[in-house]
Amino acid sequence: MSNELNKAYDHRDVEAAWYARWIEGGWFTPDADSDKPPFTIVIPPPNVTGSLHMGHALTVTIQDVLVRWKRMSGFNALWLPGTDHAGIATQMVVERRLAEEGLDRFALGREKFLERVWEWKDQYHARITKQIEALGCSVDWTRERFTMDEGLSRAVREVFVRLYEEGLIYRDDRLVNWSPGCQTVISDLEVVYEERDGFLWHIAYPVADSDERLVVATTRPETMLGDTAVAVHPEDPRYQHLIGKEIALPLTDRRIPIVADAILVDPTFGTGAVKVTPAHDFNDFETGKRHELPAIAVLDSFAKMNENAPEAYRGLDRFEARKAIVADLEKLGLLVEIKPHKNNVGTCQRSGVVVEPMLSKQWYVRVEPLAKPAADAVRDGRTRIVPESWEKTYFHWMDNIRDWCISRQLWWGHQIPAWHCAACGEITVQREDAAACAHCGSDQVTQDEDVLDTWFSSGLWPFSTLGWPDETKDLATFYPTSVMETGFDILFFWVARMMMMGLHFMGEVPFDTVLLHAMVRDEHGQKMSKTKGNVIDPLDVSQEYGADSLRMALASMAGHGRDIKMSMRHVESSRNYINKVWNACRFALLNLEGFDAEAPAPARLGVVDRWILSRLDRATEAVDAALQALSINDAANALYQFFWSELCDWYIELSKPVLYGEDADAKAATQWTLTQVLDAALRLLHPFIPFASEEIWAKLPLGDARPPALIVADFPKPGDFARDDEAEAGVELLMGVVTGVRNIRGELNLGGGRPVPTVLRAPDAETAALLEGLRAVIERTARCDGLTIQAQGDRPKGAAMQLAGTTEVLVPLAGLIDLNEELGRLDKAIGKTQKSLEQLTKKLANPRFVENAPDEIVAKDRARQAEIEAALDKLAQSRARIEALAAEG
Repeated sequence: MSNELNKAYDHRDVEAAWYARWIEGGWFTPDADSDKPPFTIVIPPPNVTGSLHMGHALTVTIQDVLVRWKRMSGFNALWLPGTDHAGIATQMVVERRLAEEGLDRFALGREKFLERVWEWKDQYHARITKQIEALGCSVDWTRERFTMDEGLSRAVREVFVRLYEEGLIYRDDRLVNWSPGCQTVISDLEVVYEERDGFLWHIAYPVADSDERLVVATTRPETMLGDTAVAVHPEDPRYQHLIGKEIALPLTDRRIPIVADAILVDPTFGTGAVKVTPAHDFNDFETGKRHELPAIAVLDSFAKMNENAPEAYRGLDRFEARKAIVADLEKLGLLVEIKPHKNNVGTCQRSGVVVEPMLSKQWYVRVEPLAKPAADAVRDGRTRIVPESWEKTYFHWMDNIRDWCISRQLWWGHQIPAWHCAACGEITVQREDAAACAHCGSDQVTQDEDVLDTWFSSGLWPFSTLGWPDETKDLATFYPTSVMETGFDILFFWVARMMMMGLHFMGEVPFDTVLLHAMVRDEHGQKMSKTKGNVIDPLDVSQEYGADSLRMALASMAGHGRDIKMSMRHVESSRNYINKVWNACRFALLNLEGFDAEAPAPARLGVVDRWILSRLDRATEAVDAALQALSINDAANALYQFFWSELCDWYIELSKPVLYGEDADAKAATQWTLTQVLDAALRLLHPFIPFASEEIWAKLPLGDARPPALIVADFPKPGDFARDDEAEAGVELLMGVVTGVRNIRGELNLGGGRPVPTVLRAPDAETAALLEGLRAVIERTARCDGLTIQAQGDRPKGAAMQLAGTTEVLVPLAGLIDLNEELGRLDKAIGKTQKSLEQLTKKLANPRFVENAPDEIVAKDRARQAEIEAALDKLAQSRARIEALAAEG
């Protein structure tokens, strides 16, 4: 293998080859019999509904950083991949595809429809797999799982049956969130509320056998046909005489009671009289139970008026029925008034259709016995949530949890293992398919048509994927898992349920730590969506810029609790950083001629060599501390700072004269140091930019003891390299001096390559002596035309000054610059900049521009305004300094 790197880094030449080599080496596949300490992450399984989005890219980047770090740190690291069948989401996608063909699932039938869904799953599973590979994820493909594979399906049945036998799963008639668009019950968390303009209809309900009328106010006149009572407050003097009497329900031939209820009715709101419709309102359902009222459903599953409604309205859509009912009430003189009203309307997250409260028989999990241990596990520290601020939300959910409706009226998913007997009416729940009723022996049994909520199977993910209910080696070795990294938006949907199921069936928490990342938004902080046209496809980005560029960009912004404002500028910046790493390593390899990797370490190192090794150890400590705290962004930024600012900008520049020079011992010491530093730096970088780091590291001359690949090399530890405070202080002073001279050159427009006379006025003799020891390096790096070093002493007149700590860096300007000419130049620049600022300020002060221009244009102009203001301030400061120097001269 050639030791030279190509002139430029091209990810297309590197990524596929290295991923194949990692797979071939078996380095993603840990041994369950290993005596290494385990570290386990189970991937949050992407839905088989399409392709990975930027949120997935963030998730897998963070997880791969942690897994590669732990693998290199001597852990038996397992990152288990898989995908989720995503019941309702996948079924809806396939149903839309069928609609394009003029078909629906009912026309196909259940069996044929499921064949089509499995075809979709196979197609998009392969796509997702390729995307995960393209991002460099070191997942163990030999252990890949799917939530509906044979093993996980067996685990789901086992859990259902055990919970049923324990009395924790039951069936009941309750009010649920029904999605007419998806034709299934959905959870509270799948209901999206939005404020809409609506109306409040005031309707007069005639009191039976009386001339009195009781006025009620409702936002849903169509449900009045299912009213079974009118409620008033027991202490409301307006209505006490009516309690116990009946209402002649308009548009029907029914009579309903007037009941007293202090829980439902606020006598100060509206008319103080409330219609009670137990079959179509959650509060009314509870009221109905308190007063033993019947629940009459007047809407079918498609939200059309059913057979319980008067014949005139049957078959009408609920909103059509509303118009007809209001018109009929008006004809009868029962419509008192209509008032505009803001309604908080619940819609289905999937279909966007308004959700309908519906009375339905469903399967439920009695969750309180499961939730308390799950809450206690976080309270007592067995599982910690990062950021800690999310614990409050977790406790609120767990402490106020309601029984979980687990049945869904779908075809794609785990069909509920319950069989209904036509002969005796009993239900058989068992692990194997039932051929006969367990109660009466009849063979007239049919399986429940409903499937389980997707989160039921997903809640078993940390242990079902490891072989449960069998007692496998994987389960014994890798459970409980180490870190569950996921988005905060599914803390309750998924994390809480994994906690409940893991504790109940395994007796241990499913993971030690929950790491929650925030949302990935566009550069303006807007949520990414196809309708807005602001979606950034991670696969497109990785193909254009390389997976490492995307990973480094995401990692550097993955701060706890902070949304990521994603811009291609961040990816381009990361690509530039990787190019910097590549070029620095290429320079080193071109200057290692004669270097013997097997030779002993040099007996003596120069101050700059000792400095970079000391700084490397500090960077290692910073990265280690950040990774231990799961602060991925802090680790990435510490590496960015070390490699770019200290290694490239300073050490390599300071080493060039030595590498090009004639001092063989100094050259050998610098070559040895450069090799040591690059080896360690690439190891530190590997979890973040695995492809580029692996390609470069393979070229380093590291001797015969090198590991077979960087992925399995040891991760550096704090203390691996000698700390040297003296060298750090010396080089820090050196950098301050060089920076001071460069700043003076730039400020006075002297030209970067022009040598300038330099005076260093040290605060004491000790500092002066330190500077003397660095004289040759300072002269060479700062491009000095004569260097004077003095302890205190007089300052030269007419000299520009910068500070390097407590040392004054002075450049006498006599013969270098005409101060009056420079003042004139600055005045022109100030005038031109001032004019640009005035024009832009006037533009932004125009309300019509700000209101009508696109937000991104206004934002760019405001940013430009701030840049011009900063530039103007800098010019003014420079002018003040030049003016002072002119006065002094």
